[in-house]
Amino acid sequence: MRLSFLAYGGAALAEIAGCYAFWAWLRLGKSPLWVVPGLIALAIFAYLLTLIEADQAGRTYAAYGGVYIASALVWLWAAEGVRPDRWDLLGAAVCLCGAAIILFGPRTA
Repeated sequence: MRLSFLAYGGAALAEIAGCYAFWAWLRLGKSPLWVVPGLIALAIFAYLLTLIEADQAGRTYAAYGGVYIASALVWLWAAEGVRPDRWDLLGAAVCLCGAAIILFGPRTA
């Protein structure tokens, strides 16, 4: 279980960093060399999702969506200097609740 939380957190950081590298290149006019670490980060993201303790990939990805949304708001604040507002926080909380239901809900065989 603990590995899942670490893998989700690491995957979110890697995905956001990888996507931001492309954003920096295409939208902020940075060097095309930004793509290289971006691709590495996205490969790490994909690998980390395989470490999640779930039987189905789709369920893993669905639950990850909530983690990604919350992590993107942390990125917004930490990397871009924009503080999330109450609606951002409420939306992230709803998404994390949904992710928890998907990941931890009781399953029948």
